[in-house]
Amino acid sequence: MHADLSAKADKQGSPFYYSAELPDGNYRVSVTLGDRKRAAKTSVRAECRRLMVEETATKKGEYKTVSFIVNKRSPYIADMTNVRLNKREQGINTWDDCLTLEFTGDAPAVKEITIERDTTALTLFLCGNSTVTDQATEPYASWGQMVTRWFQPEVAVANLAESGLATSSFLAQNRLEKILTMMKKGDYVFCEFGHNDQKERKPGSGAYYNFAHNLKIFVDKVRSAGGHIVFITPTQRRAFDNATNSKIQETHGDYPDAMREVARRENVPVIELHDMTRTFFETLGYEDSKKSLVHYPANTFPGQDKPLADNTHFNPYGAYEVAKMVVMGMKQLNLPFVKHLRPEWTDFSPSQPDDYNSFKWRNSENIDTTKPYGN
Repeated sequence: MHADLSAKADKQGSPFYYSAELPDGNYRVSVTLGDRKRAAKTSVRAECRRLMVEETATKKGEYKTVSFIVNKRSPYIADMTNVRLNKREQGINTWDDCLTLEFTGDAPAVKEITIERDTTALTLFLCGNSTVTDQATEPYASWGQMVTRWFQPEVAVANLAESGLATSSFLAQNRLEKILTMMKKGDYVFCEFGHNDQKERKPGSGAYYNFAHNLKIFVDKVRSAGGHIVFITPTQRRAFDNATNSKIQETHGDYPDAMREVARRENVPVIELHDMTRTFFETLGYEDSKKSLVHYPANTFPGQDKPLADNTHFNPYGAYEVAKMVVMGMKQLNLPFVKHLRPEWTDFSPSQPDDYNSFKWRNSENIDTTKPYGN
């Protein structure tokens, strides 16, 4: 599939979208950025704000071609079986029949797009909650929609996480079943849970009972289908101690340790995001750590008449930093696909985070300050 967007780019410098109706699967997308009449600065996002290409400058008459893999999917699994979407997921780009690209930046311009079905890319499937999912609206963001930026088109990321989910609800909504129907031998499944599992109060709930049991289900089913599984301990909440406001308090109870225990018993690799995000928050400090989360004064966004002070959910800067931590975890585990990181990748330490003021992100048109499900 090929599309010429040069006429559209010549007429405007504001953000625009391109959608193509396609079957479920991975697609290699090649985008030629630039314009014959003007200089441009363009970034590319896919589906629900997945960052694929950071803002790229082109001179008048200059063109640059970038390629990446986009995973496109619908809720359909088989006759009479679908992923059970919640109300906020219905009708969004993540789960519709189209592959959608968003072109934004200070002055976006695109000459042409080529979309081809890809059946060879190694796919990383993401399972989790609001700290992982592709958040559809500003000002929220999660690491799963930022990690896409760092991989060359030999690697695809399929993010089936959703706000408010625990291991039990992820399984009950057929999300793992959907992954198993899409997965090919050798693909990877990453699981970050704990935030919402700890709030369950049903019979059998608990870190070392239902939570551990569910994690074992993930391990067994993924391995039976020929895939590899990796656990990710949950991101910290911004919960500083009251005495000094310098140390993060533990708010996840036994859940990180229960995940580590299942991993030890089942020989599952673990990315210690729990520890890295603690270091990140403590390095930024009590006040500056707010800049990584959805903390904004009233009237920052349209219709937002009250301040936002969310200590769980990240904004784009925070999500971008956490995505770098996840990539570092992949590197520390020496997972084979890290050889496909983009050449501009540089190693990252949560004790030396990027400067908030140097982070570049132009807000998408979709804004909703309603807090995501879960905490």
